[in-house]
Amino acid sequence: MTTPLLELRSVSKRYPVYDGMVLRRQVGAVQAVDNVSMTLMRGETLAIVGETGCGKSTTARLAMRLIEATAGQVFFEGQDITRCTRAEMNPLRKSMQIVFQDPYASLNPRMTVGEILSEPLNVHRVGDAVSRKRRVEELLRLVDLAPYHAERYPHQFSGGQRQRVGIARALALSPKLIVCDEPVSALDVSIQAQIVNLLKDLQHRFDFSYLFISHGLAVVRHIADRVGVMYLGQLVEIGSKQDIYRNPRHPYTQALLAAAPDPNPAARHNVAPVAGDIPSAINPPSGCRFHTRCPMAQDRCKAETPTLREMSTGHQAACHFAEDTPVYEAARHTQHPTPGLLMRQAIYASRRAAA
Repeated sequence: MTTPLLELRSVSKRYPVYDGMVLRRQVGAVQAVDNVSMTLMRGETLAIVGETGCGKSTTARLAMRLIEATAGQVFFEGQDITRCTRAEMNPLRKSMQIVFQDPYASLNPRMTVGEILSEPLNVHRVGDAVSRKRRVEELLRLVDLAPYHAERYPHQFSGGQRQRVGIARALALSPKLIVCDEPVSALDVSIQAQIVNLLKDLQHRFDFSYLFISHGLAVVRHIADRVGVMYLGQLVEIGSKQDIYRNPRHPYTQALLAAAPDPNPAARHNVAPVAGDIPSAINPPSGCRFHTRCPMAQDRCKAETPTLREMSTGHQAACHFAEDTPVYEAARHTQHPTPGLLMRQAIYASRRAAA
């Protein structure tokens, strides 16, 4: 059996909440991530979607051990990195990199692009000055920028160009895993498709894996091989792209798909978008955390926490009544999401928001 590149086993993250200024005492904890398990294979793209505050970005940072897990284990190439010392982690850092959401905030404004791209090479002592300069020029060409851009500062670039610099920096050490934390959400709609296509082309060329965090379901369908859906810190459904978009079994997944913008205003589907506000992560609901907003909720949902169950090969859902969930009908999701469709969806969404 092939060993996954990345594996999370029952990973949780809780942030303590304190009361008092002098005599501080813990009064609760924010359950940012709760008992999440997933795998990522070599050359695969696993996307994680969900509402703001559901724990997507925290899960990504736990996977890279940028933050420490409260419980559970994270394996990278079969090695439990939650037990690694700092000295043992340093060599592994070369194999796992991240592209941040805000391409301006993630770049040092006092450094030129050449210095930014050279920094990981300097830190990990890769090559000499001459080879590093050649590597910087190579990285710029890979992301469709010119070698002379190395002399410029981040503020001299557009948002899309800055994100290309961020992608180039992530490629500098030839990683095996790149975490993309909402890499296109801060960009103009006309640039998003270009960046997504660039990410796909680079993956095809270098065969690394993506852990892709996003709100944009159209973007996720264009780039992902598998999709995991999170709600209030828990993984509620995971499966192949075809399973999630054509046959979602969790009511929350169906509601997310129904809420996605459609370039055709006349489009109709049989599931209403999710209503109400997401509960507090400090005091989440008992049982199924989605039961306070779920149209299918019953007494069992309030008392018993559902576990991920196999719906079909590789398709799991955490719902007591997943087999009884109405078939999701939305012809729009059967259309292949070309870059033009992605752009039309985004433009329609922005127009609807402005109306």
